Amino acid sequence: MANFDPGTAAATIGSGLLSFPVTHFRSDFSVNEEAFRQHCDFMLGQAISGIFPAGGTGEFFSLTPDEVEQIVRAAVGVTAGRVPVIAGCGYGTAIAVDLAQRAERAGADALLLLPAYLVNAKQEGLAARVEAVCKATSLGVIVYNRDNAILKADTLARLCERNPNLVGFKDGVGDIELMMRIYTRLGDRLTYIGGLPTAETFAPAYLEMGVTTYSSAIYNFMPEWALRFYKAVRERDQARILAGLRDFVMPYLAIRNGGTGYAVSIVKAGLNAIGRPAGPVRTPLTDLLPAEQEALERLIVANRAALA
Repeated sequence: MANFDPGTAAATIGSGLLSFPVTHFRSDFSVNEEAFRQHCDFMLGQAISGIFPAGGTGEFFSLTPDEVEQIVRAAVGVTAGRVPVIAGCGYGTAIAVDLAQRAERAGADALLLLPAYLVNAKQEGLAARVEAVCKATSLGVIVYNRDNAILKADTLARLCERNPNLVGFKDGVGDIELMMRIYTRLGDRLTYIGGLPTAETFAPAYLEMGVTTYSSAIYNFMPEWALRFYKAVRERDQARILAGLRDFVMPYLAIRNGGTGYAVSIVKAGLNAIGRPAGPVRTPLTDLLPAEQEALERLIVANRAALA
C-alpha cells in the first residue's frame, strides 16, 4: 500500500533533489537484490525527496517485468515511507498497465511512465496510452516527455482534466518553447522535473521555468556534492553553480561522451570509484574502458577532497 497519495507524493517530489538508484547485477548479470537494498539505504542517508527504482539509470530497459517488480518491492521495503518511491513503467500500453499495477501491489507511491518501445504515434495515441495507465492505478503518474513520447501542451492539458492522478511532468527534450507552453498553460497543476542527462547541466535554466527539482544520477556516488549543487541552484548562487559545472560536471560529461550509451555506465563506474560496486551494465550497454575509469576516479577524488 502506498505511503503517499498522489497529491502529497507530487508535492514532496517537487520539494527537493531526486535520484535514480542503479540496479545491481552480479557478474552473471542476475539481479543482486541485497546489494541494491544496501545501496538504497546508502542513498536515503542524505536528504533526498524521492527515489526512482527501475528508472533509466536503473536500466529499466534491460529488466524483465518480474525484475522490475522485484526491484520496486525492495526499494519500498528499504524506504519504509521515508520518501516517495516512484517506480518505472513503460513499453507498450498493455505492458505499461501491467507494470503500473505490479508497482501498486509492491507498495510504490507513484509511477514514471517512460516512452513506448520503437514506435512513433500521433498525439491521440500517446494520450490514450497515458490515460490507460492513469485509469489502471490509483498511484500518481509522472509522464516522461522524451524521444518518441513528446506530449504537446494541449494534449497534456486534456489529460490533466480527465486524470486527477496525472501529477507530474518530466522533461527530457530540452525544447524551451514547449516547456514554457506547458508551464504557462498548466502552472502548479503539475510538478515539473528536469530529466535531461546530465540534469545538473540544465538545472539553473530550468529553475526559471518552474522546474523546481531534477533527478541526479551523480547522487548515486557523490551524494554530498549533488546536494550542495542542488542547494546552489535553488539559491541561485551563480558562483557556486559555475564552479560545480567547471570543476566536475563538464569534465564528467567529457568522459560520458567518450562512448555511446555511457549515461548509465559512468554512474556504475562512479560507484566502483568510491568502493561501492554495483556490478556490470547489461548489454547492449558496455562498461567504461580502464583509462576512462581511471580518469573518472581522479575527477571524483579531486572533487570529494574539495568538499572536506
